[in-house]
Amino acid sequence: MENTGSKEELTMQVSGICRKDGKKFAFVTFSDGERSAEGMIPDCRILNQTGFEEDEICRLELFMKMNLDKLKRKAASIDPVRAMMKD
Repeated sequence: MENTGSKEELTMQVSGICRKDGKKFAFVTFSDGERSAEGMIPDCRILNQTGFEEDEICRLELFMKMNLDKLKRKAASIDPVRAMMKD
């Protein structure tokens, strides 16, 4: 994502692996301080967002698709107990 205007750098966070009805998934959150978007992998879809243009949402979904293996590895490496202890 390109940084334009006064917007801050876009950051990304990946959740640990979640399970529901036998399916595994993780959440990927993008934010620049003003705008935010939450997506889900492996579907690589943005579920909800605030402030992004439609073409930016398409680019975020494409980013998730192109980096799906890396995102899955990141999600698998997150220890939920350790993550809770940081808060």
